[in-house]
Amino acid sequence: MANFNFDQAEGLRRMLAGPQPRIVTFLSAAPQDDKGSMLVNLGASLSRAGNDVLIVDACASAHGVASRLGVDGGHSLLNVARQECGLNQVIHQVPQGFAVASMTRGAARSGPDETRRLAKAFDVMAKQTGMVLVDGEFDGEAFPVPVMASSEIVVQVSNSATSIKAAYSMIKRLNQELGRRPFGILVTGASESEAKVVYDNMAQAASRYLAVNLVSMGSVPADEYLQRAARLGRAVVDAFPLAGASVAFRQLAGRFALGGNSQLSA
Repeated sequence: MANFNFDQAEGLRRMLAGPQPRIVTFLSAAPQDDKGSMLVNLGASLSRAGNDVLIVDACASAHGVASRLGVDGGHSLLNVARQECGLNQVIHQVPQGFAVASMTRGAARSGPDETRRLAKAFDVMAKQTGMVLVDGEFDGEAFPVPVMASSEIVVQVSNSATSIKAAYSMIKRLNQELGRRPFGILVTGASESEAKVVYDNMAQAASRYLAVNLVSMGSVPADEYLQRAARLGRAVVDAFPLAGASVAFRQLAGRFALGGNSQLSA
């Protein structure tokens, strides 16, 4: 029999805590530039639909979204954890309509205490926004903050054999590290029919050999307007709203904005 007093107290704590932010970690097996382009355009699409969006660059390399948008200088969240600056000094509003912050800018954490402080700083920052998209990397070891492992994880893949093989290998490593849990699959640079073939094949293999459930998050076609918009320093949904990629990103944003009981929660 359920403990009524416990359930009531837990419900009250959740009410007082307020709504939890939506956190989605994006990993990629697509060409390096594709993930940055996807995140910028997804962030802009979500923002235009009325969502409060923060993109956190958690990449150890210099190819994350903060570098792409020119806001990788200055402090990172790790500096906040070290009490070297305030949280407001690491969050940058960009013209595309969302905010960007760097996690560590590639700096190494000095130990478990600092990792805990970084996780706390991330938690405080995340609670100030509605939706957090994390530009992540996974090298077979732990993520910079534990919440990246327990939140939704989406793997970006293109329709090339190399990308599909890399994505499957990544999912296998994630499964070994995090245990069985669902993962989202986002196919970019492919038509809807091509994306369906990629997803169906990956989902079948993951289910059969890993006992892992993959969830289709949709697709974005190859579109020259993506590059044109990037050269203008704008999102494709803003610069070329009728482009095929713009339509796809609006659909993608609608799917992510649904929130609630996500199929991708660990």
